[in-house]
Amino acid sequence: MDQSTLADIDALLSDTDELLSTRYPGERDVRQPVHTVYVPGHHSTPTLPREWGEQALECVDANGGMVQLAERVIVASRKETVPPDSQSIPNLHQVAREAEMLAEAVTRKLSTEPIEDLRLDFEDGYGDADDETEDACARQAARNAIAGLDETGAPAFFGIRFKCMEADTRARGLRTLDIFLAEVIASHGRLPKQLVLTLPKVSTVDQVRAMVIACRSLEAQHDLAEGAITFEVQVETPQLILGADGRVPLAPVLDAGAGRITSLHYGTYDYSASMGVAAAYQAMDHPVADFAKNQMMLAVAGTGVHLSDGSTNILPVGEPEEIHRAWGLHAGLVRRHLKRGIYQGWDMHPHQLPTRFLATFRFYREGAERAATRLRNYVFHEDSAVLDEPATARALARYLSRGLSCGAHTEEFVTDRTKMSIETLNHIARTGAA
Repeated sequence: MDQSTLADIDALLSDTDELLSTRYPGERDVRQPVHTVYVPGHHSTPTLPREWGEQALECVDANGGMVQLAERVIVASRKETVPPDSQSIPNLHQVAREAEMLAEAVTRKLSTEPIEDLRLDFEDGYGDADDETEDACARQAARNAIAGLDETGAPAFFGIRFKCMEADTRARGLRTLDIFLAEVIASHGRLPKQLVLTLPKVSTVDQVRAMVIACRSLEAQHDLAEGAITFEVQVETPQLILGADGRVPLAPVLDAGAGRITSLHYGTYDYSASMGVAAAYQAMDHPVADFAKNQMMLAVAGTGVHLSDGSTNILPVGEPEEIHRAWGLHAGLVRRHLKRGIYQGWDMHPHQLPTRFLATFRFYREGAERAATRLRNYVFHEDSAVLDEPATARALARYLSRGLSCGAHTEEFVTDRTKMSIETLNHIARTGAA
C-alpha cells in the first residue's frame, strides 16, 4: 500500500486512536477491594475493623465453626458446576481437606484485614441531624478514620458517603464533605492515598459535573494538585440507566467526571424501589437489578473504572437456622456477582464477613490451578489443548492477580504454578502481553 493511502487512513482514524487511548485505556494498576462496608458515620471508631473481624469470628464459632461453614459454601458452589443428572459422587475427604484450608485462610483474613474498604455513611445510614451535630460527627469520623490507619486490621481504603446533590440535601452534603476532608488533611498532614468519596443517588450528568466543580474548589482550598480528589458514583436511580431523552447517561457520566470517577456502585434498594418492585422482592438478583448492572458493565468496559454490586439486607442474626439461611443467601449472591464479572459488593453487618470471604476465596481458588496452567502454556508457548489469545491471557492473569490481592492465594502459590514473577503476572493482567 502506498504511503499516501496509509496517510489518508491515519488521518481518518486519528480521532479513533485518540478515543481508544484516552477513553478506553484498560485496567488501572490499582487494587480493587472485594467489598465496601458501610457503617453509619456516628458509629465510627478507630478500632471498628478489628471489632468487626472479632464479631464475625465469634458468630461463626457459636454456629458450628468455620470449617463447617466452609464445607457448606464449597458444596453449594459445586452443585452449580455438576450437571443435575451426574452420577459422580463428591469426594468427601477432598471436600473436608479443602474446607480446612479455606477456613484457615478466611480466619486469617478476618484477623488481619476484615474490612478492605470502609465507608462512613452520612446519607441513608446516618439520617438527619441538626447542623451542629452533623458537623461535629463529621470531624470525629475523620479523626477516627486517620487514627484507624495505625490499628491492626486497618482497611486498605476508607472514606465517606455524603448526602446527594438533590436540592433538599445538596448544601448539607457538601458541607459534610468539606468538613470531613479538611479534618482528614489536618489530622494526616496530607490527602491520604486510601481516601474514597461516594456520591450517592446520582440521576443526571449535571450532578456529576457539579461534583467535579466541588472537587476543584476543595483542591484549591487545600492546595492540592488538579485531579487529586476522586470519587465513586452510586447508580441508584432509573434516570441514570435511561435518561429523559431516551439515551443511556452512564457513558456521559464518566466523561463528565473528567477522569475523577473511580467506580460505579449499584444501589440495590433505592433502585428497586424506584422501579416499583415490591419490598419483599427487592434483591441483588432481581431482573431489574441485572438489567441495570449489565448497562453499568458496558459503560465501564475498557475504561479502568471499577464496578461494584450492591448489598443484601437479609442479615445473619437471630436463631442458628436463620443465621445459616442468611449465610447461604449471602454466599450465593457473592458467588453470583463474581461469576458475572463484578468483583466487588457491599456488606452491612459484621456477620456477613465470613461468607464474603469464604465465597470469594472459593471462587478464586477453585479455578486457580487450571488458570495458572493455561497462562503458563500461553506465556511459554507450551503445547496445550486450549488455544488462548492475548485477551484471554489477560483475563487469566487478572483472575490470579485478584485472588492474590485479596488473600485467597499466596505469592508462593502463584509464582510456583505460573513459573513467572508477580510483576510479570500483573503486567499481563494489564496488557495481555507476555
